[in-house]
Amino acid sequence: MSVLHGFTALLQAADPNLPPVSGMVFYIFTLVKIGIIFGIYMVGVAMLTLAERKISAWIQDRHGPNRVGKGWLQPAADGLKNFMKEETMPAGVNKPLFVLAPILSFIPALTTWCIIPFGAPMPTRWGRIDLVVADLPVGFLFILAISSLGVYGIVLAGWSSNNKYALLGGLRSSAQMISYEISLGLSTIPVLLLAGNVSLNSIINQQAWGGWNVVNLTVAFFIFMVAAFAETNRLPFDLPEAESELVAGYHTEYSAMKFSLFFIAEYANMVTASALMATLFFGGWDVPFTARDNIGPYSKWLSLLSIGIFLAKILFFVFVFMWVRWTVPRFRYDQLMSLGWKFMLPLALVYIVLIASVMLGLSAAGIDQGEKIYPAILGSVNLAMIIILFAILDRGRIISPAYGRMHPREVERLKQVEKQLEKRHPIAAEAGK
Repeated sequence: MSVLHGFTALLQAADPNLPPVSGMVFYIFTLVKIGIIFGIYMVGVAMLTLAERKISAWIQDRHGPNRVGKGWLQPAADGLKNFMKEETMPAGVNKPLFVLAPILSFIPALTTWCIIPFGAPMPTRWGRIDLVVADLPVGFLFILAISSLGVYGIVLAGWSSNNKYALLGGLRSSAQMISYEISLGLSTIPVLLLAGNVSLNSIINQQAWGGWNVVNLTVAFFIFMVAAFAETNRLPFDLPEAESELVAGYHTEYSAMKFSLFFIAEYANMVTASALMATLFFGGWDVPFTARDNIGPYSKWLSLLSIGIFLAKILFFVFVFMWVRWTVPRFRYDQLMSLGWKFMLPLALVYIVLIASVMLGLSAAGIDQGEKIYPAILGSVNLAMIIILFAILDRGRIISPAYGRMHPREVERLKQVEKQLEKRHPIAAEAGK
């Protein structure tokens, strides 16, 4: 951590006018924050189902839900329908695991939110309230540990259903999530190197002084975003559901609320991934053009503004998730696994070595992280790497769902053969079209 970051942390910890709340007040405010976060989170996830249907209708130039309360009560109608449906229990299922699987998918999706800071500290008559449920010193490591538990729910759902389609969907999902978890974890190591800490508040404060990590660590953001799409089973990585080839995937045998819990967990994971992208690469709740939200003096209006900024960033990434779903075709399974192991993983490892080498070189040259030239150098390195990756090495071959293994010269040869056949047999060619 640079001298400037250490001085900022010292100011925040040693502020005699606004110590953090303690004792019974701390526990009361923690319970209040849990209730507010859980309530907003669950209502927000329900409304996201409506938002997805409205956005898909807008993209496809059609009407979305407009019957129940002009569309606004559609999530409530869907929830009531799932509550009223019959709970089926197919023959041959492992009943304890069959019931436990949706819960194991749902709980980690909610638990990860407890350590994500969602606003600047708020001053009260009892002291400073940190707008995070649990400000753990190992915050980001906790997120990686808890979020990885979600795969157990999906695997158990596929295995306990006693259904071959559900089993294949569960195996696909476990392979996909384990493959991309590695890339997702490795992509955050440059962020932790730059912040010098695994606490999410430290990462936000580092970006307040050194610029957003999306500029400093652009390639890491690209890897994290692609891996986040795969981890949340969203298109173009929704192969575990696989409606076209495996009926419905790991939740084939589920009905009523147990069925709904899987989709609630998917949307909850999508919001969590959006919050992490905003926190790690886009400054989190930090209010631009002011340092008062980081070092004080704190104010309530500034805390509310920081919450609004953080929510706006989350909603932007949620929109990107939905936008991609309705515009990008699905990968083939071999393309998905090849992208994770042959491209994402080596790229993440090379990028860690590159950023560590650049940081070591800048430190040896006497350039501190607090200086303006530091982010400029990191941004230049990232720009050069992006040009090398996508403009020179890739050129649309690897990062493309439509990419095939056939050599371009073979494709041209087949096109010439097709043209010759059309000349020889124009009537047959026209009928074939």
